[in-house]
Amino acid sequence: MKAVVMAGGEGTRLRPMTSSMPKPLLPVANRPIMEHVLRLLKRHGLTETVVTVQFLASLVKNYFGDGEELGMELTYANEEKPLGTAGSVKNAEEALRNDAFLVISGDALTDFDLTDLISFHKEKGAMVTVCLTRVPNPLEFGITIVDEAGKVERFLEKPTWGQVFSDTVNTGIYVMEPEVFDYVEADVPVDWSGDVFPQLMKDGKPIYGYIAEGYWEDVGTHESYVKAQADVLEGKVEVELDGFEISPGVWVAEGAEVHPDAVLRGPLYIGDYAKVEADAEIREHTVVGSNVVVKTGAFLHKAVIHDNVYIGEHCNLRGCVVGKNTDIMRAARIEDGAVIGDECLVGEESIVQGNVRVYPFKTIEAGAFVNTSVIWESRGQAHLFGARGVSGILNVEITPELAVRLAGAYATTLKKGATVTTARDHSRGARALKRAVISALQASAIDVRDLENVPLPVARQQTARGSAGGIMIRTSPGVPDSVDIMFFDERGADLSQAGQRKLDRVYARQEYRRAFPGEIGDLYFPASVFDSYTGSLLRNVDTTGVAESGLKIVVDASNGSAGLVLPSLIGRLGVDALTINPGLDEARPTETAETRRAGLVRLGEIVASARAAFGVRFDPVGERLSLVDERGRIIEDDRALLVLLDLVAAERRSGKVALPVTTTRIAEQVAAYHGTEVEWTTTSPDDLTRVGREETTVFGGDGRGGFIVPEFSSVFDGTAALVRLVGLIARTQLTLSQIDARIPRAHVLKRDLATPWAVKGLVMRSVVEAAGERQVDTTDGVRVVETDGRWVMVLPDPAEAVTRLWAEGPDDASAKALLDEWATVVDSAGH
Repeated sequence: MKAVVMAGGEGTRLRPMTSSMPKPLLPVANRPIMEHVLRLLKRHGLTETVVTVQFLASLVKNYFGDGEELGMELTYANEEKPLGTAGSVKNAEEALRNDAFLVISGDALTDFDLTDLISFHKEKGAMVTVCLTRVPNPLEFGITIVDEAGKVERFLEKPTWGQVFSDTVNTGIYVMEPEVFDYVEADVPVDWSGDVFPQLMKDGKPIYGYIAEGYWEDVGTHESYVKAQADVLEGKVEVELDGFEISPGVWVAEGAEVHPDAVLRGPLYIGDYAKVEADAEIREHTVVGSNVVVKTGAFLHKAVIHDNVYIGEHCNLRGCVVGKNTDIMRAARIEDGAVIGDECLVGEESIVQGNVRVYPFKTIEAGAFVNTSVIWESRGQAHLFGARGVSGILNVEITPELAVRLAGAYATTLKKGATVTTARDHSRGARALKRAVISALQASAIDVRDLENVPLPVARQQTARGSAGGIMIRTSPGVPDSVDIMFFDERGADLSQAGQRKLDRVYARQEYRRAFPGEIGDLYFPASVFDSYTGSLLRNVDTTGVAESGLKIVVDASNGSAGLVLPSLIGRLGVDALTINPGLDEARPTETAETRRAGLVRLGEIVASARAAFGVRFDPVGERLSLVDERGRIIEDDRALLVLLDLVAAERRSGKVALPVTTTRIAEQVAAYHGTEVEWTTTSPDDLTRVGREETTVFGGDGRGGFIVPEFSSVFDGTAALVRLVGLIARTQLTLSQIDARIPRAHVLKRDLATPWAVKGLVMRSVVEAAGERQVDTTDGVRVVETDGRWVMVLPDPAEAVTRLWAEGPDDASAKALLDEWATVVDSAGH
């Protein structure tokens, strides 16, 4: 006997899940509903099956093919327009006219005994046997009344409670003889229970009702879809689950990685090659699809997660459905009954309320509170660029495909035949992405100078030697699973705002230039990169007095790329240096604040025991520097800025220093004492770089370990800062602790407040209004200066749904009072 599987419905009640996927392909326990149906047919020997398709037909055909993988023979009958339940089977008449056949819906989950149903049909000599089942609420279904012999007496489609005279409903599963086709008109919409069956009864044809025992769920609504998952996991329906039951009710498929410290409370299902990290909690009735990543601290309960979804740290998902290829970023909440469509982005710390529908390809901004469905508005990313280039989670937000498109867009902003310098840090992710970038550049008629793994300042300096621009790929500082794609201009500085906007535009329009075959770019690897870098550094930075001073220093390369430069530098510098952690560690391309702190403590111990003049510790890409004094005490980054400023200003006695407006105003006192002046810049590194390029600038820094040595370059460079510091200490004959002791203590406090994107403008307006008659500085954000000299600064973050506050006073208590006062202003405006 053949079977017909009805797979043409649109499933409108299940949108947005069915916006880009036909209902029969919706996964239940990580398998399409229709696959469960086909496996049921096969168990009962019905291997020859005709599938009727209409809505998104090609997706169904592509998924199941000819049925060979299931050990079945599938053929398809395509409807050009909806023909109703009977019309679509009539459309497949050619394949069914020789024998009785079984009709079943491709989107109902069941484990009925079809063999028994077929036997009943044959015994009764029926023309049609309708498979019935008992349900508690029959309102959504067609009711059927049968007599003692099983003969159908009456049908009623979707009754009201006043018409309910039975709890046996029509499941849409039928066994039929081919004569039934005589009652179905071709090419017009016809329904079985509304049109055909009443006619058969009028003509006295034998229609029987078979009341089936077992499980049946018509997956027509979101509630029934989520219930079907729970019923499979509870074992209420007999279906095959892929994978292994590692503990009662906890199913884990092949290749899935579940950390031993993850909390699993079954029944639940984790799909193949999914990854569940430590301290994630997955609770009952949750289904996690294939290739899903569940990060540390995430909580999932009764959630249905389709394939290739990323769930960030500390997300909270309850009773919701998340479509495939969607990214749920850190600390987002999705409440009971919400549905997120395919290929969406839910920003960090956003909240999607219960029963909200988010349609495919939508972006929910970070910090947003969504309480109405998002259907039409497509909020794309406002800007590609954040504070450190284009940043995101590796293989979630930053994929090889994105890298290729970005590099193609960048190439399109340059002339054909131009040269671009590429570089990376020592991580595998950066290496893989850089190869994609190089291919895209060459394919866009750009020659590539590849430096491979070098410190960030070396990449900038080499870019400035005749390239039209540069691209550096590195692990985001402090975030090991994220990467930054950094773009440089012809001077090796970060791409200007105008350059970023131009690249943004080309990328958004996807207007990439492609080279003709004879124009493909060249790839070459320059030699002696480190020697030329250190040679240039020592020529430009004053090292007089170093050789005679007999200085002894400890340098911690922190297993990063700074260690690659040190061998060619230390010997030529003329100091006695002990280098620690010089080897590259691929597994640790960045470090957390805790690791960095522990490294500095260890460095301090070594400096004190070695009686060295001081110790320096590089960040993993050699861009920033941290200091330890001769006693082994850590000089905090904001303090180190003042120490270097004091040394440089005391030696130069003129010129200006570039500092961001968030720096303590004690810097002004230090600079003025030595006859130099401060030029305040915005917090953006490229603004510091701009001032660093000016002729009268003698120093720059950001208070976070970034130092500019203008005589060598206008960008942050840890190695250049080390050489400058060695020269200064050698000539002053003072220790770092002596210099630190003569500078007044600063009292600057900082606080971050969550602010939805939509109200950032309102917050800043409220701050200006609240400032009243007080002095206001708008170099970057709003800085309000009190009459007693205390100040507070309010700055909306360009990349996150956060407002940042800084306050300075004569002591911590007054700074905190000021911070509290203005935090209230920001909070009340933001809510």
